[in-house]
Amino acid sequence: MWLKALKTRLKHDHEVIEGDEEGNSAPTAGEYVVVWDKTKRGEDDEPLITTEGALIVPQRSAVKRLQKTLRYDEEYAAWREPLGEKTRMPPCETVLEFRQYNNTFMRAARVQLPPETTIQRVRYNDVVSHDGAIVSVTRFVTTAQLGPATTEMKSSILRSEGGGAGLPSILYVHGGGMVAGSVDIMRAQLSRLAALSGVQVFAVEYRLAPEFPAPVPAEDCYATLTWLHSHAAELGLDRARIGIMGDGAGGGLAAATALLARDRGLNPPLKSQVLISPMLDDRAAASLASRGDSPLLAFATIPLQNIRMCWRAYLGPGAGRSNGGISPYAVPARMSDLRGLPATYIDVGGLDLFRDECAGFAQRLAEADVQVAFHLFPGVPHGFEASADIGVTRRAVRERIRWASNL
Repeated sequence: MWLKALKTRLKHDHEVIEGDEEGNSAPTAGEYVVVWDKTKRGEDDEPLITTEGALIVPQRSAVKRLQKTLRYDEEYAAWREPLGEKTRMPPCETVLEFRQYNNTFMRAARVQLPPETTIQRVRYNDVVSHDGAIVSVTRFVTTAQLGPATTEMKSSILRSEGGGAGLPSILYVHGGGMVAGSVDIMRAQLSRLAALSGVQVFAVEYRLAPEFPAPVPAEDCYATLTWLHSHAAELGLDRARIGIMGDGAGGGLAAATALLARDRGLNPPLKSQVLISPMLDDRAAASLASRGDSPLLAFATIPLQNIRMCWRAYLGPGAGRSNGGISPYAVPARMSDLRGLPATYIDVGGLDLFRDECAGFAQRLAEADVQVAFHLFPGVPHGFEASADIGVTRRAVRERIRWASNL
């Protein structure tokens, strides 16, 4: 193992550079992983470096120097050049405008992926949320895993042939700022995840803000998780091998669901959580807005005002305030105690406005003695996966699939 772990102090004045923590392949230039191990610390709580190359570098000595340091990945820049401003969402005045733009962009990104002919989709309308509302969940599954069945079943349970301990599964939560997106829009990506990982994916159609603000989206996700638990035998699943995964706002909701599962005593507990560029902290967006000088703003694919609008739609007028009366089950970064959470994978682009909140959450998980792998992919902003064929996207997908497969 070429890199075991390091990191003891990651504040806003440090940048973490990432790579591969398992040693399966050598990292590319400028790319490392941080997998923290609190038993291996340097003296005086300083970083312990077990492989050559500095992994923690000063970040805020001068804004001008940083603006020169932060730049697009060369392949991403080449992909972006002919598209120009089409890679950026415009400032939106309303949630409806944001929703329309987000959904149009995500549908366009979907067509880049080839169809997965081995994956079937099965929809269930059996999940009852905390308020009695029915939530749908779509299963992405191979024919062999499914057994004899139709591809559209609205209110029945499939019984697995055979038996045994059951198969692993992933509960997936789509992104879209808590106000946009859908399982259907993500179906190509979810089919690909199921095909490449070999693990069944159950994607929840949680209700969106502002029509359904917090706590509804997280409660819908938790209700789906408990539905998987209670129907595991009929679905041929192993309750001890269920993981949760989400991207963007879906990553934040996945983290919130993991907190609910911990504190409500879900047993067996979640096996892991995979958080892709998660939206974790409403206060981070407010801080960026108050400072106004972050070099990251020049690379934002989603304007800061749009992010703040999404938080307000989800949380109400208290969004962004330290004393806003916000539940930590709505905003995972507000949770004071992260002990007892499942093994966690987090990745984020080095030019993503969510970078610092992701890094801070990963640090706090490590300090809570949670197994955590944090990947920072240099030179790419939020949603870089739209550039499906470049090296950094392939590396990111490979790491996510590896974690999803290890249930």
